[in-house]
Amino acid sequence: MDPVTHALSGMVFRQLGFRGKAALFVLVFSAVAPDFDYITRLWGAAAFLKYHRGITHGVVALGVFPLAMGFLFRKSGGFFYNASLSFLGYSSHLLLDLTNQYGTRILAPLDGNRYSLDLTFIIDPYITLGLLLAVLLGKVSRRRPALIAACALLSITFYLGGKYYMQGEARQFLKTKMDAHTYKVYPLPNGFFRWWFVVRSGDEVTTGFVDLFLKKACVHEKYRVHPVDPAAIESKKSRVVQRFLAFAGTPHAEVKRGAGKTVVTWRELSYSFLPGERFVAEVVMDAKGEIIRAEFRM
Repeated sequence: MDPVTHALSGMVFRQLGFRGKAALFVLVFSAVAPDFDYITRLWGAAAFLKYHRGITHGVVALGVFPLAMGFLFRKSGGFFYNASLSFLGYSSHLLLDLTNQYGTRILAPLDGNRYSLDLTFIIDPYITLGLLLAVLLGKVSRRRPALIAACALLSITFYLGGKYYMQGEARQFLKTKMDAHTYKVYPLPNGFFRWWFVVRSGDEVTTGFVDLFLKKACVHEKYRVHPVDPAAIESKKSRVVQRFLAFAGTPHAEVKRGAGKTVVTWRELSYSFLPGERFVAEVVMDAKGEIIRAEFRM
């Protein structure tokens, strides 16, 4: 999720009735703190891809950060009280990010793999607006802010539960329309009934979207999976491709040769519905197979 949504979640938790001079700050600050790794964007897209949602989004940070906050604000409400508030805000961030298809290394640094429920897009306006509405209504109705906050949080929980159910329905519907051995379903921006799919059957990968409301599955593009190309193997020596493959859930390599050079383009098919060249790693090699350029585009 975006930092604004996380900040709003901290504000909504404050409305539940937590008191203390530092309560609001501790909750909001802790709710956005994991995204401090955004600073890695200064070192380029490839570095950001490697380090974002890494150690700051893991269980170790979840254990250490609240203790630090509790110590810093021990004179304003007590150590355990502020540590508990910080734990609530920090864990809300990790749980919301876990619903994203972007993936979160929730077990870092113990486990470097990314995990995702694939329920929401990177930005979900329904969750953001729901939290914002709860904050605004809490300001207007000062007598019932806790009830408003509880209703908002419960509504978001039901919303995510609904997304989980619809994702399963989309996968089952897809199986009635396409014969494949691998079915992957991903969220679309602002979508509840519409889902993006990536399915594989033999040496062919198909992408498209399934619409549960209209009861149809539309093919967007088909990719042929060829025997492993030497150029694609060579491209994996690049740090850019290594970081891309550690991130990607459905990677696909395309190799083009000509004019004394070879271009290997790695795509993350779960994001291939986005316009332009997004979530793509490209490696250019000379006639001898030496890598002369490698870049990642988000």
